[in-house]
Amino acid sequence: MLQPLFLKPVFKERIWGGTALEREFGYQIPNEHTGECWAISAHPNGPSEIENGEYTGMTLDQLWQEHPELFGHPKEAVFPLLTKILDANMDLSVQVHPDDAYAQVHENGELGKTECWYIIDCKEDADLIFGHNADSREELVAQIEAGNWNDLLRRVKIKPGDFFFVPSGTIHALCEGTLVLETQQSSDTTYRVYDYDRRDAGGNLRELHLEKAIDVTTVPHQDSVSEPGVEERENAVVTTFVESQFFTVYKWEIKGQATFSFADQYLLLSVIGGNGRLLHVGKQYDLTKGTHLIIPVGFGEFNLDGDCELIVSHT
Repeated sequence: MLQPLFLKPVFKERIWGGTALEREFGYQIPNEHTGECWAISAHPNGPSEIENGEYTGMTLDQLWQEHPELFGHPKEAVFPLLTKILDANMDLSVQVHPDDAYAQVHENGELGKTECWYIIDCKEDADLIFGHNADSREELVAQIEAGNWNDLLRRVKIKPGDFFFVPSGTIHALCEGTLVLETQQSSDTTYRVYDYDRRDAGGNLRELHLEKAIDVTTVPHQDSVSEPGVEERENAVVTTFVESQFFTVYKWEIKGQATFSFADQYLLLSVIGGNGRLLHVGKQYDLTKGTHLIIPVGFGEFNLDGDCELIVSHT
């Protein structure tokens, strides 16, 4: 009998992190500078552990290798997605990520990193950095060398519920006072462009990666604008934010009992608000805010019951 796979998150200290992951989700965080919850991860830098059923104690990367039937016997060598929750208590560095081809050559076969953000919460009048104003690579280099950050970087106002698709090659940064669920390719490669001359605990400036960053930045910047598709079902509203070659991402808003079925697709589910339960073949599983799980291939029809919001993704 197939069961949902509940996952134990991995937490990462970051210079810009805070305590929102504990405050908002009740997580036991390691310290007061916890910036990242790697919620559904098979990446070697922080694999999640299965918390229930016959696979208890296995990491997701182990499960991917040893039980490919749970994922439909995938062609990918590594689990392709990574779900995070980020607490930007301070501004993140201005950064950019490579695509698959560049990372393959320059990062020992690592995947590239296209990602997307769902803004769970943010302070009033919050913004983020998304793109740049350079018309040519020469202008990009000149502005970076001159430190003309206010002219170069594009800032966008944000509010809770906003969604951003961030293709590889996009210069970006989350800014202070933002809580985000991020769905991304399973990669830990980031090229820092600018870090506000910030020093770490040892008094050292953090490393920048300007040559690689300039190499991979899309010039001129291209906005990726897509209208979310909204489908109203019985006791559920399903919003499709993005359907890309890397991932499809939805928000499910549940009020009551709603039925879902994805026969040939494994799903990544993260509960970002409220409470509910998953009902499947006479069994029920509690879903509380901050719960993360995978529905395996072949799971069949299931019901979600309660008053909750989830971010759901698949390849």
